[in-house]
Amino acid sequence: MSVATSLARGERIVIAACLLALTLLSWLYLVILAAAMDAMRGSGGRAAFMWLMPMGRWGAAEFALCFAMWLVMMIAMMVPSAAPMLFAFHSLSRSRVGAQRPGRAFVAFLFGYFIVWSAFSLVATAAQWWLHEAAIVTDMMTSTSATLNAVLLLGAGIYQFAPMKHVCLSRCRTPMGFLLTEWRDGARGALIMGLRHGVFCVGCCWGLMALLFVGGVMNLLWIGVLTAAVLMEKVLPFGAMPAKAAGVGMLAGGLWILWGA
Repeated sequence: MSVATSLARGERIVIAACLLALTLLSWLYLVILAAAMDAMRGSGGRAAFMWLMPMGRWGAAEFALCFAMWLVMMIAMMVPSAAPMLFAFHSLSRSRVGAQRPGRAFVAFLFGYFIVWSAFSLVATAAQWWLHEAAIVTDMMTSTSATLNAVLLLGAGIYQFAPMKHVCLSRCRTPMGFLLTEWRDGARGALIMGLRHGVFCVGCCWGLMALLFVGGVMNLLWIGVLTAAVLMEKVLPFGAMPAKAAGVGMLAGGLWILWGA
């Protein structure tokens, strides 16, 4: 085994360990947050855990707490499905003639990806603030409106069959195809590629993320279901089929809620 091959393998192990640690730490934060919310539903523990999440009337501190929650949640949900693209970027970055500082380029790519999801988290936080002020979402981050739940399910279900969804999903499902058509050299080029991949990723998954308001923003089981749905769409060879099946289920759920309402 050559020195270059050993070095590349070592770097891949480090990347895998870092991504795994990032994902586990993000999920640990969500578990702690969910436990805090359970404690606040009871008679005790409210004051001890209030600093973890927005409660009551919102201000700058509550907005920042909610933004942090959404960003960590997006990291926990999206890093597993983004891993194939990240490993493909690392491999291609090392193999290109004259490529320098692949680690720096990798960090720039990942940073660009997170910038886009940070922007999405900011929008989601603003939406939750508005819904909270309108008394549609409670302090426990659950929807009180059957109409909102139906609209979100129907909208997400329709989007599963939209041409834009197909375009974005196809770009996320073919890492090497994306990188070969979007390649730019250097750390700045890697940052731009990370931004562009993040845009396609948000374009693919925003409908599923919006459904967090339906099942409960801090419902760990619901978060796990949506994470699995994203992973199947983007990673499995037949991922387009689960995407359409999920769309049918969302449409049926939305219609069922409307019928009941």
